[in-house]
Amino acid sequence: MTIQDQLHRYLFEDYAVRGELVSLHDTYRQVLAQHDYPPGVKNLLGEMLVATSLLTATLKFNGEITMQLQGDGPLGMAVINGDHRQNMRGTARIKGDIAENSTLRQMVGNGYLVITLTPDEGERYQGVVGLEGEHLADCLENYFLQSEQLLTRLFIRTGEVNGQVAAAGMLLQVLPAGDASRDDFDHLAQLTATVKTEELLTLPADEVLYRLYHQDKVSLFPPQDVHFLCTCSRQRCADALLTLPEHELDDMLDQDENIDMHCDFCGSHYVFTAGDVAAIKSGRAGPETQLH
Repeated sequence: MTIQDQLHRYLFEDYAVRGELVSLHDTYRQVLAQHDYPPGVKNLLGEMLVATSLLTATLKFNGEITMQLQGDGPLGMAVINGDHRQNMRGTARIKGDIAENSTLRQMVGNGYLVITLTPDEGERYQGVVGLEGEHLADCLENYFLQSEQLLTRLFIRTGEVNGQVAAAGMLLQVLPAGDASRDDFDHLAQLTATVKTEELLTLPADEVLYRLYHQDKVSLFPPQDVHFLCTCSRQRCADALLTLPEHELDDMLDQDENIDMHCDFCGSHYVFTAGDVAAIKSGRAGPETQLH
């Protein structure tokens, strides 16, 4: 059975606790497709992808969420961007050697996690999360407890299915206006923690939930598809060029005759000739030149 890239939301009928389960196969592979990352970075991007999808589902507005790790370690930056439609993309920049079994702290060094919420309407919000936990999930659980005062547990798994990378995860969270006790929440968290990586990566959501909570009443809602989608475009690149001083544009053209702008997320190249740049500066659109 092929597991689709989908996010599933569910509620416990007897507890004021909600849950989410996401499976990411094709989306994860497309994030990695344009790069040859070390194993540790591949796993971390999978964890960030799962976490971003789960967090995006908690948003109470239409808009985007960006999760970015940065520090002074060999992994200079890792970022995942998603939105309320579950369109996802991500990339990483490496500036040193990363051992296969490197921990989060060993890869990032002295750093932090920045979570940026950008609603379609309203003001942007940014939260900074310290890397105080051993794993990404630990750091995010601390973030929810400190910023939202909501008990939250994340269970994230990465691995391979039929020789290809796959990632999945689950989130449990008390309802903001609910009356769930700590004992109730801990009971459900202990059950969820028993999920095996193979189960989470290969079984349908309803079967996973039944194996974990067959003695509890769970309402499973219709799933939401998750996709890889890059929002880069020639127009966005042109807009970025307009922000550069004119002498920098001239220097770039003098060096290479063309300006080749590369998207780290999807691998697209947008090439601008001197004529294109002149047309952009005069307010006219240049010819469509895009290479993949």
